[in-house]
Amino acid sequence: MNQLEPQRGKAEPAGLDVVVTTMSSDSHTWNLVFLQLLLEELGHRVTNLGACVPDELLVSECRRIEPDLIVLSSVNGHGYHDGLRVIQALRACPELAATPTVIGGKLGIAGSGDPDRQRSLLSAGYDGVFEEGRSVADFRSFVGALPAPASRALPAPADRALTADRVLPADRAPATDRALPTASRTLPTATASGVLR
Repeated sequence: MNQLEPQRGKAEPAGLDVVVTTMSSDSHTWNLVFLQLLLEELGHRVTNLGACVPDELLVSECRRIEPDLIVLSSVNGHGYHDGLRVIQALRACPELAATPTVIGGKLGIAGSGDPDRQRSLLSAGYDGVFEEGRSVADFRSFVGALPAPASRALPAPADRALTADRVLPADRAPATDRALPTASRTLPTATASGVLR
């Protein structure tokens, strides 16, 4: 067999499909690059939507990608208010209502670690809140506790070709088989600590 020929029938690595994004008011990208590299180092496939992502675009891209995890990161101090609005839009979409979703970074201008703010975000629908000034280990633990998706077959069908905003390494294809329903996932218990920068 030619080494350049696709290896049909082999399963993809068991990592998650993760969307990493900011919200509409945040133009920072270094935090997203950090998260993308961290998640890829852990064996996950990442779609980085970039900065200043409008709510409608975030929801439509997440519906299209069908991620196993959505990570919202903010460093401009408006993450709390933006995050409350965004989680309502995500949870209002039936396809994303149970998708694990976390938020982190600099969520307010009065400092980090406000337990009321963290409780409010968790009550609004986030599965985890990871504010600046805390350890990345808590975020890694949260992600590591998420159940692995069902096996995914290679290669991707031609009608699910990659777009410019979802460029994966050549040895990884996009998820095509969603045998595990989103609603059946068991999430880890969130702790209000960690950092997403």
